[in-house]
This record gives sequence, C-alpha cells and structure tokens, in this order.
Amino acid sequence: MTSQTFEIPAEMRAFAEKSVDQARTAVSTFIGTAIKTAEQMQSTSGSVQASMQTVVAKTLDQVQDNAVATFDFAQKLVRTRDLREAMDLQGEFVRNQIANLQAQAKDLGTLAQNTLRPSA
Repeated sequence: MTSQTFEIPAEMRAFAEKSVDQARTAVSTFIGTAIKTAEQMQSTSGSVQASMQTVVAKTLDQVQDNAVATFDFAQKLVRTRDLREAMDLQGEFVRNQIANLQAQAKDLGTLAQNTLRPSA
C-alpha cells in the first residue's frame, strides 16, 4: 500500500493567501480604531480611569500580538504543500499560543492586582 500525498493546488493557496491578507488588514484596522478610542479615553482624569486605561492598553497589546501570531500562522499554513506539513505547523502554533496565553494571563493578573491595590 503506497501513501499518497495530497497536494494543495497553487490557485487555492493563492486565494487563501489573499484572503489572509484581507483579514489581516481588517483586523489591523479594527485594532487601530480600538487603540484610538482608548487614547481618547485618556482625555479625562482620575486614578481609576487611568488604571483601567492601563489594563485596556495592555489587553489591546495582547490582542494585537495574538492577531499577528494568528495571521503569521495562517500565512504559513496557506503555503504548506501537504497535510503533514500543515499538521506539524498547527502543532507548533498551538504550543506557542498556549505558552503565550499563559504569559499574557499572568501579566494581566499582576496588572489587575497592582491596579486594585490602594495607593499608599
């Protein structure tokens, strides 16, 4: 029994790559708008609001990092030539994202604790 390799047609890879680029642009625009909104919130004062702005800014940074990583993965994925290469890439991406999400959760937890602590 011979194993056959499923080849992804070049046209399909090109279409997928274009779709990833369009989605990347859309998400970048959304994140840019969210960042501008967060910056506009800084026009008012108050320690609670400043603390919330820090949390929002950190969260937006993490969302942007995750979006970049996801689009980078998608870009690599659409360039794969067979299922095995795609599965290897998927496994690597999942491992990296789990580590990143754990680090991000820890950072947000620390930030939240520092934000909720009363000033001395």
